[in-house]
Amino acid sequence: MSRLTVAALQIGSDDAGKAATLRNVLAFEPAIAASGAKLVVLPEALLGGYPKGEDFGTRLGFRMPEGREAFARYYENAVDLDGPELAALSGLSTRTGATLVLGVIERAGSSLFCTAVFIEPGHGVVAKHRKLMPTGTERLIWAQGDGSTMPVVESVAGKLGAAICWENHMPLFRTAMYAKGVEIWCAPTVDERDVWRSSMRHIAHEGRCFVISCCQVQPSPAELGRAVEHWDADRPLIGGGSMIVGPLGDVLAGPLERETGLLTAEIDTDELIRARYDLDVVGHYARPDIFRLQVDETPRTGTVFTTAEDKAPPAAS
Repeated sequence: MSRLTVAALQIGSDDAGKAATLRNVLAFEPAIAASGAKLVVLPEALLGGYPKGEDFGTRLGFRMPEGREAFARYYENAVDLDGPELAALSGLSTRTGATLVLGVIERAGSSLFCTAVFIEPGHGVVAKHRKLMPTGTERLIWAQGDGSTMPVVESVAGKLGAAICWENHMPLFRTAMYAKGVEIWCAPTVDERDVWRSSMRHIAHEGRCFVISCCQVQPSPAELGRAVEHWDADRPLIGGGSMIVGPLGDVLAGPLERETGLLTAEIDTDELIRARYDLDVVGHYARPDIFRLQVDETPRTGTVFTTAEDKAPPAAS
């Protein structure tokens, strides 16, 4: 299948929590089914929330008790990858026939990861990508991913990869994903700026791939009934701007501004070879005699247990 419909579901986390957010997503089932989309990308941190403006009671050198309470609430609103929320979205994927790529806040022990999950019809969660480098004060609340969760997933829509928000600005990460043969680049984000849209067009043009950028949309702090320091109370907290871009950098749909909605475009993956005729940055346009990238995909755990059996010399043959 070379011609197909893809979509970005621009929606925001509900202040009432993950259950309310899930209901809001599931309410789009008729629209997704009617669109015939084979792939739907949803925003960064959609389930679990992106706590824009929260400082979690942290100052350099000390933490406030109220910040610990805020983190406990945030942890409680995060999801388990084998939990009911992703099971419900797996059902949505199966009923509509659409692969879903969405951002969640993943619980792992007592740590949280900003994660993109890949959900396939009939199979549920088939892969995940943990954000490699949380940006700025995101590092207070999110752990770093490692090279073991950098998948390119084979789907009915094509080969899918994901880069979360400012990971898209990491040139070596992009190169690794290009080398894995990504055809549709999924970019869950909360970045609404015009320069972000320029980056999405650049990545599509550089990687000669389709790009689906999906941003959250959040009302103004005043509408949410809370104050955010140094923020215009009437300005949206997150303004959206989701878009779909073709492999020569041309905008196929969007940007969708300041509203919830399903943004769709028809793409033809046969265009990829034509687009890469004059630029394949990991193929004929590379210079491996000068530049080489080494990628370590080893899982990095803080604790490795070795038993006596592990240390025993091999038995004589």
